[in-house]
Amino acid sequence: MGEGWQLLSIRGIPLRIHPSWFIILLLATAAFQQQFAEQLREPLGATALWVLGLATALLLFVSVLLHELGHSLVALAQGVKVRSITLFLLGGVASVERECSTPFGALLVAAAGPAVSLVLGTALLAGTHEASHLAPWLGAMARELGTLNLVLGLFNLLPGLPLDGGLIVKALVWQVSGSQRRGIEVANGCGRFLAYLAVGLGAVLVLNGRGAGGVWLMLLGWFGLGAARNQSQMLALQQTLKDLRVRDAAGRRFRVLEAEGKLRDLSRLRLADTEAAGQGDWLLVTDRGRWRGVIDDQPLQQLPVQRWDTDRIGDHLQPLSSLPAIGEAAPLWQAVQQLEDSGSNRLLVLSPAGLPSGTIDRPDLGEAVLRKLGLKLPTALLEAARRHNTYPLGLALAPVVRSMLASGEAKST
Repeated sequence: MGEGWQLLSIRGIPLRIHPSWFIILLLATAAFQQQFAEQLREPLGATALWVLGLATALLLFVSVLLHELGHSLVALAQGVKVRSITLFLLGGVASVERECSTPFGALLVAAAGPAVSLVLGTALLAGTHEASHLAPWLGAMARELGTLNLVLGLFNLLPGLPLDGGLIVKALVWQVSGSQRRGIEVANGCGRFLAYLAVGLGAVLVLNGRGAGGVWLMLLGWFGLGAARNQSQMLALQQTLKDLRVRDAAGRRFRVLEAEGKLRDLSRLRLADTEAAGQGDWLLVTDRGRWRGVIDDQPLQQLPVQRWDTDRIGDHLQPLSSLPAIGEAAPLWQAVQQLEDSGSNRLLVLSPAGLPSGTIDRPDLGEAVLRKLGLKLPTALLEAARRHNTYPLGLALAPVVRSMLASGEAKST
């Protein structure tokens, strides 16, 4: 789902409208207009009915916004940043930077939205009688909005992801088992069952002539199946990052020079470099088989050309410790974390003895993860990722690792 258009900001949270929202606004307006035309004993004019239908539809989405604000404000209280709230075809969604780090906090955030809807629905229904005395159409609007808010609250309490009830199930299982992953697996399984049930019931309704309701139910089921599939992929991605080791993904983007060589050798090497041959590789230096350090192009830039034939490479070294490094036995998620924290393009991979054995960068990481998941990428895609130093296919490994760290599935190094 795209970001949509930002309308305003509430407590620093951007409120966005997705283009698909206008579709449901139009459909809801038409549905309310027809319903009020049938319910009101004192009929209104055609224009007034359409205005009443539009106002009710807009107030319904204000209710949806309040539901998402309930989640968002509690999330902020738990120290979780809320990126945005977006209204779209199926309602609304709050996008958060990360999940709560405790099951109790996750439970509070999940329960806040339905609580807002249930309180709002109860209050509107309780005020229906008084509103009807003021104006029959006002009472009908209050009754309709109150009923829909109760439905919204109760529907979201169904125990399956991505609904709030599924998040509550996840938090409860997490609390009991001590594993957020187990909570996600249980809640995701419940969500998949509910999604298949919605698709099946929707198909039955369509076959029995109740097309609109059936199609809507099937659409909700399809959305639920997509969410369950995405969650399963996230779990598989997290497990892959925990199972694979750095040595499983490491490449060798460094070259070796002898300390006794002259700077002229370094110059010739750089002139001979082409992008295909590994331009930008680190240059590590040895002295009679012992690792001495690393050299870059700085001596060539700072010294006159006349000294290139007299100065030794070993005279201009930086220590190997100046390079960001990681052990080859470290889990792959740690490499993602170190790359993002250090802002480096690659890490030096060290053997158990602390000696250089390879390098690892974002394309290496992405390729290893996708290969483990059974996806072999074309060479052209890998080369494009390497040119831009990005994860192939835009693989969002950094947010996945942040989520693992926030939930305790991984411990920060």
